[in-house]
Amino acid sequence: MTFDKEKLAKIRKEEKRWEETTVRKFIEKRPERKEKFMTDDGFEIKRLYTPTDLGEGWDYLEKLGFPGEYPFTRGVYATMYRGRFWTMRQYAGYATAEESNKRYKYLLSQGQTGLSVAFDLPTQLGYDSDHPMAEGEVGKVGVAIDSLWDMEILFDGIPLDKVSTSMTINSTAANLLAMYILVAEKQGVTQDKLRGTVQNDILKEYIARGTYIFPPGPSMRLTTDIIMYCAENIPKWNSISISGYHIREAGANAVQEVAFTLGDGIEYVKAVIDRGMDVDKFAPRLSFFFNAHNNFLEEIAKFRAARRLWAYIMKEWFNAKNPRSMMLRFHTQTAGSTLTAQQPENNIIRVAIQALAAVLGGTQSLHTNSYDEALSLPTEKSVRIALRTQQIIAYESGVADTVDPLGGSYYIEWLTDHIYEEALKYIEKIQKMGGMMRAIERGYIQKEIADAAYKYQKEIEEGKRIIVGVNKFHTDEPIEAEILKVDPSIREKQIARLKRLRSERNNRKVEEALDRLRRAAETEDENLMPYIIEAHRHLATLGEVIDVLREIWGEYRAPLVF
Repeated sequence: MTFDKEKLAKIRKEEKRWEETTVRKFIEKRPERKEKFMTDDGFEIKRLYTPTDLGEGWDYLEKLGFPGEYPFTRGVYATMYRGRFWTMRQYAGYATAEESNKRYKYLLSQGQTGLSVAFDLPTQLGYDSDHPMAEGEVGKVGVAIDSLWDMEILFDGIPLDKVSTSMTINSTAANLLAMYILVAEKQGVTQDKLRGTVQNDILKEYIARGTYIFPPGPSMRLTTDIIMYCAENIPKWNSISISGYHIREAGANAVQEVAFTLGDGIEYVKAVIDRGMDVDKFAPRLSFFFNAHNNFLEEIAKFRAARRLWAYIMKEWFNAKNPRSMMLRFHTQTAGSTLTAQQPENNIIRVAIQALAAVLGGTQSLHTNSYDEALSLPTEKSVRIALRTQQIIAYESGVADTVDPLGGSYYIEWLTDHIYEEALKYIEKIQKMGGMMRAIERGYIQKEIADAAYKYQKEIEEGKRIIVGVNKFHTDEPIEAEILKVDPSIREKQIARLKRLRSERNNRKVEEALDRLRRAAETEDENLMPYIIEAHRHLATLGEVIDVLREIWGEYRAPLVF
């Protein structure tokens, strides 16, 4: 689709006539709601979009093409949801492995098609449940995993060759992946049959989330170790989920989410190539994780722009030859930061809109938040409603019956181009700084996000941005919701299990395995995954393995950013 100068000139002339006659007369009687309408990243939205906004040089084949082909704007697969729906996941995990195992089985029985594991903070930060730093946090925001014993309980009765499992874990990703491999081994499932994702995105921890342990250099080594190990041994496994979700939750706008996420991706690709692996060997199993926020049309355009931009980067910057290396496959989670404690039932509507944006944007996997998550961990009832939201979109709405149904909308295409261009400017600026690692060390990324978050919050407080039930349409009704409470005795149960494990295992073999890991970690680039797997095979705890690496690499302390 292209428009010649004559046709565009005619459309511009008719648009001007329409503005000066029909629009002017109508506005005199009924003024518009605002003087200006803006995107979340601060660009003015016109009243109407036409082919003139795409321009004379706008070329369908260059900008859009066809689904399953470069530049993948319209989707990474040729038939998208006409073949099969996205993977429906519900991020879950709390208390003990036993409790979480029950929740996983419940979700699978309700039609969930993939597991998504949440780990508690001690597990994320490399502390066993009996460590003083774990007190008060065991099992609170996810499941406590101290050893292979816990991992075996977590997946008891769940065949790992039949289920795709996503694990939201970063600093200790190598440990949890190692345990998962060992659980599968005990089930008789070989590594080549495993399907799933380990988040493994350490850079966004320094940017937005904070569950880092080691300095950036050693952390990047562990991240690349996992990517390279998976490329060689677990061909169906997504070795990293490069995560814009947390960047958006920290306050970034849509353009920043795309730019900083793909910027992290560039850094990982460079790191693995520098270790000597060909880009087409590992890039097909890179995956991404995005946020689905409130601005419905902007979010759809964001996903399409990110897909096109990543394809361009991989083809033109890294000379990837395999089309699968250029595919931006992504998981989406609805925006936790948009959930309100006030009138929590409103969150059901927010989540439905956000989920629909993710589907219309072409996601491969989706988690829908539960309406009560601003108050507590979700109950079974709220989780079921969240899952049913996805199922109603899939089976009843009709939006999955054709590929990229909003493709060709003048506004959607203008917005896709706009996000693409603005994100590319950010990425090029970051590359001039020396890449994402250098930009993070300078505090540039953190400050950009902080400024965007301040602007967003100020708009809410000044009433320029309406949040229903919060700064408008209040009620005086008390908040009524069933609250899921985590049993405070969980830590004692975990400590008792740890004591039994340490008394029953072969401690000499544990020490020998940890010593081999120590010597490997002291080298510059020996892959540590085999050593970590072996340590956990002999029932070394998570904390014991991480402590070995802490001794060698130290811990990271973030600089203050103003």
